[in-house]
Amino acid sequence: MKTAFIWIGAAVLIFSCRHEVKENNRTQKDEKEKVEISENNLNNNASKILDQYLNDSNILVVAHRADWRNACENSIMAIENAIEMGVDMVEIDLKKTMDDELVLMHDHTLDRTTTGKGFVKDHTLEDIKKLYLKDGAGHKTRFKVPTLKEALLTAKDKILINLDQSFEYFEYVLPIIKETNTADQIIIKAYNKPLNEVKERLGFYIDSIQYMPIIKLGEYGYQELFNEVLQNSFEAVEFTFSSDTIPEVEKLNEFQSVGTRVWVNALWPDHNGGHHDDRALKEPDAAYGWLISKGINIIQTDRPKLLLEYLRSKNLHN
Repeated sequence: MKTAFIWIGAAVLIFSCRHEVKENNRTQKDEKEKVEISENNLNNNASKILDQYLNDSNILVVAHRADWRNACENSIMAIENAIEMGVDMVEIDLKKTMDDELVLMHDHTLDRTTTGKGFVKDHTLEDIKKLYLKDGAGHKTRFKVPTLKEALLTAKDKILINLDQSFEYFEYVLPIIKETNTADQIIIKAYNKPLNEVKERLGFYIDSIQYMPIIKLGEYGYQELFNEVLQNSFEAVEFTFSSDTIPEVEKLNEFQSVGTRVWVNALWPDHNGGHHDDRALKEPDAAYGWLISKGINIIQTDRPKLLLEYLRSKNLHN
């Protein structure tokens, strides 16, 4: 305030200089943070993340359909974005073509995410490779539908991969995993399947891959599946629950004592009893913080950048 009593020109000059220094300092700080984040992400690799996954260190972040808010869902660019961001795992979806090739696609039909029409199963891989992916607003892009092999080679040695909707295609998935030598990065899961059915489907390979059961709390027979997973050796289990008052929600912490990670989706309210990604925009502690307080240590998200920033602010992620 004292400089205001000198002459105006000097005040303006001083303010201008201070503003310039402040801006330079801010720019240097931003650049330093970018470098540090980049270096952290470069130090991440699939082997290191798998060790964290198996040994319950770090709360792991899973990017749903990879980084679909900034790239086409289930695309190579979406996977690359997630890797650069420092995400621990990408979730990608599989469908089988008419000629028994596996492509990345969530829907059974091509209509929503590509320039094509009809069911994936009614088209050959050659047909699908002629199409273009659409962005989140439904506009045509220059990107193509990737095969599972292309996706695994993109992610190889860099990040863990959850192959969703892959359980029924396991005999087609397995040769590609072997060819790309990515078995240590793969997590396959199945929805509300008893253990004996899983073993029958996967055979002796259940011991050489990471298998994760999915249990919907509140659905018929869920208590039996809940107890089966609690009493058997699993690396992780995924739960969905539309209400946070279901009694088993308060028992999720018990899985830590048996060395089983707990995965919950923060995607939309009926997956997590209302503690979801969009709520985290304004109330991160009521969303992500609440999930963590229940013993959940794998969170699948549609907002990986937001979740990573939250976890890092709490020293819960590298």
